[in-house]
Amino acid sequence: MRAKPISDLARPSLAKGVRLQIDSATNKNVLLYPEGIVELNETADEILSRCDGRMLGQIVRELADAYQADSNALAADIRDTLSDLERRKLIVFK
Repeated sequence: MRAKPISDLARPSLAKGVRLQIDSATNKNVLLYPEGIVELNETADEILSRCDGRMLGQIVRELADAYQADSNALAADIRDTLSDLERRKLIVFK
C-alpha cells in the first residue's frame, strides 16, 4: 500500500506521549515513546527537532539552506522519513 502524499502545508508534530531527548547513558539523540525508544541519526534528529508546528515546506527550506542541499531531493527524503514515523504512530500531521 502506497502512502498518501504529504503536503508542503502539513504541520508535523510529535504524537502524544512522544518526546525528543538525549539519552543519558549513550549521550545520543533519541525519540522516547511509551512502548520504547528509537535512537536517531543526525538527519532524523534535524527533521524531528523542527516538527513543532512549522509547515513541511518551511522545514525543507531550512534544512536545504543549512546543508546547502537540493531542496527537491531533500524534500523526498524528509517525506519518506516522516511517512515512516507516521506509520509507526510517532508523529501526527495537523
